[in-house]
Amino acid sequence: MPQAKPLVIVTRKLPDPVETRMMELFDVRLNLDDHPFTREELCQAMAEADVLVPTLTDRLDSTVLSHAGPSLRLIANFGVGVDHIDVASAHQRGLTVTNTPDVLTEDTADMAMALILAVPRRLVEGERLAREGNWTGWTPTFMLGHRISGKRLGIVGMGRIGQAVARRARGFGMAIHYHNRRRLHAATESALEATYWESLDQMLARMDVVSVHCPHTPATFHLLSARRLALLRPHAYVVNTARGEVIDENALVRMLSQGELAGAGLDVFEHEPAINPRLLKMDNVVLLPHMGSATVEARVDMGEKVLINIKAFIDGHRPPDRVLPGA
Repeated sequence: MPQAKPLVIVTRKLPDPVETRMMELFDVRLNLDDHPFTREELCQAMAEADVLVPTLTDRLDSTVLSHAGPSLRLIANFGVGVDHIDVASAHQRGLTVTNTPDVLTEDTADMAMALILAVPRRLVEGERLAREGNWTGWTPTFMLGHRISGKRLGIVGMGRIGQAVARRARGFGMAIHYHNRRRLHAATESALEATYWESLDQMLARMDVVSVHCPHTPATFHLLSARRLALLRPHAYVVNTARGEVIDENALVRMLSQGELAGAGLDVFEHEPAINPRLLKMDNVVLLPHMGSATVEARVDMGEKVLINIKAFIDGHRPPDRVLPGA
């Protein structure tokens, strides 16, 4: 008799081509109305599935993982970040965790660069003014922003996305500076024309724009703390397309409201989807709904990564995108 197809439970709606291919390969339970799973639904899925395909909206902590049934062996995350999964606990339970790296780099870097441009040049503020019919005509001092050419960009986290942002920013004439856990190879640093700062504090105190590109881990929670944010000069801008938890959002809001920072471009938030109400009232802040990687191409590529990881695992091979504890 042919071997039964594994039960794959998917927690959110995925692009149609991805779901179609999944249905061809596996016994799939889809989330057709795209509702966020409750903890009870997650626990039930853990108990029933052979493979679980969660996303960043699903918090798989040790309690949820404790409901894993005997057939569950793989958590094939749809996304790069795995800060919503207790990977160490999963590993202890014999569960393999995979993610979808290397397919979001260019799209997220594009969005970061868009925010780096949008905030100093007041693009959203101007668009709102025009759309609401409040523009009364051009004058020499109307809607003055700030030039980014010649400004210092400080990149926090110089992985693939940070490097992609650096390449774009160089094209706009910005000077590239970065802080990273490990210094880049000299050839890469030279190609990016990037200056390395071992001290994050010293770099922050000298930048015009700071762009965050490090993952959220226990070590990076509030990496940009109130103390570190206070090192920024009043004319500086903060851009975050990584994870909201990396910045002390309350401190950021307080500094923005008091004029201690020039502005911010935020695609992620510490308690998303909730956004601090004070941010909503600020004209010098551009707010986006976590859409840095939201392109059709990226989502399909992510789905293909998930499919490859599942197929490799089921066929008895090591999945190419396995995530290990502490990685």
